[in-house]
Amino acid sequence: MNNSAASPSFASLVQSFFTEHLIRQRALSSRTVAAYRDAFVLFLNFAQERLHKPPTAFLLADITPALILAFLDHLEGERHNAVRSRNARLAALRAFMKFAGRKDVASLHIVEQVLGVPMKRFERPMLGFLSREEMLAVIGRPGISWASQRDCLLMALMYNTGARVSEVIGVKVSDVVLESSACVHLHGKGRKDRAVPLWRSTVKGVRHWLKINPDLDPASALLPNRSGEAMTRSNVTQRMALAVQAAIKTMPSLEGRAISPHTIRHTTAMHLLQSGVEISVIALWLGHESPTTTHQYVEADLAMKEKALACLQDPGVPARRFKATESLLEFLKNL
Repeated sequence: MNNSAASPSFASLVQSFFTEHLIRQRALSSRTVAAYRDAFVLFLNFAQERLHKPPTAFLLADITPALILAFLDHLEGERHNAVRSRNARLAALRAFMKFAGRKDVASLHIVEQVLGVPMKRFERPMLGFLSREEMLAVIGRPGISWASQRDCLLMALMYNTGARVSEVIGVKVSDVVLESSACVHLHGKGRKDRAVPLWRSTVKGVRHWLKINPDLDPASALLPNRSGEAMTRSNVTQRMALAVQAAIKTMPSLEGRAISPHTIRHTTAMHLLQSGVEISVIALWLGHESPTTTHQYVEADLAMKEKALACLQDPGVPARRFKATESLLEFLKNL
């Protein structure tokens, strides 16, 4: 029997990878599957131009290290993707090739060559975060308009919870508990849900919001747009930019800084850390899968480093000899 005839086609491997492996076997979230899908759409479009044939005619042997490296250079050079985005696209392709190798054992040598394409190293940028005063300025005070009151609650809720943008826009009215042990249920990455306690001020803000929006039912988005639908990522980014611009008037230190919705998440983590909360608790608060991810906040807090350094004696300063006080000398003589 001809092995090449028995080998699954490239198209069938891609379909099986998504429907059988990612969705059925690994049960990945819709967001993760969408990220893999986007990587494949970009790669297949690029490969189609390079190979001069449609993706349905691709062979697994066409997916060479040279083709993948050219695609990665295209992402960085022409699409201006960051190294982290480049590595994420490569991770999706490598996951597919591992799956293909299990389905088509005869192509293992092709798979091994592709898996040899390395991830690109990059310098992790210093995490940006706001001081308490800067954060409060960004939250601001709610105005009389509907959008102003929503935005104020949005910023306060993000600061209280440290939620990702996708989590905060996914909060429904039924996800908020306002009675004893007030909290909000966040639906995180990879279907990982968590409950985060709420400050009394946040509870007060939510109560007021629900009072002026009586049409919001339990299934409604807590913080909708004007059409009543859940806000989008771009909505939150735009409202955040407006909040920062308004805050600059009273907090000039915000001028010229790159402040995004994710900056609030970093700010929550840093303020918890500076308040003495343990790394493991912060990891649970933020929904990190591992405390190792959370440890980056320790690295970012220069103030904590300076405080630790102050506990050590500067080697350039001569050591001072201990001199007992008169009362101590008197105590020792009377022993």
